[in-house]
Amino acid sequence: MQLTLENPDFRYSLRGVSAEGVLVNDRRLARSFILAPNTLIEDWRPRAISELSPEDIEPLLALNPTVVLLGSGASLVFPTPAVMAACLTRGIGIEVMDNAAAARTFNVLATEARKVVAGFLL
Repeated sequence: MQLTLENPDFRYSLRGVSAEGVLVNDRRLARSFILAPNTLIEDWRPRAISELSPEDIEPLLALNPTVVLLGSGASLVFPTPAVMAACLTRGIGIEVMDNAAAARTFNVLATEARKVVAGFLL
């Protein structure tokens, strides 16, 4: 059997999640950030789900996703209904999960060439 390494056709992938941060490619990020397969926006304002407002979702939506992944930190915590509505009222799906699950899901969706954007709270 021949095995072939396939390099993704996107720029950013998530390689690890720990208490110290998230590893994007070979770089550890320790502050909240937004990620699309070809876009990285560092120093996203909210640091915790309790700080997240509908206005904070706008930079994610500006990237024209079909689905938004929201990494809520080390554990699953849901945002306010107003934050969820910022996506849902525009017909954009939003999935909330802990950061480790969001990282795995992001990589799968990006590999499938889906229009995914993720926001990670750190």
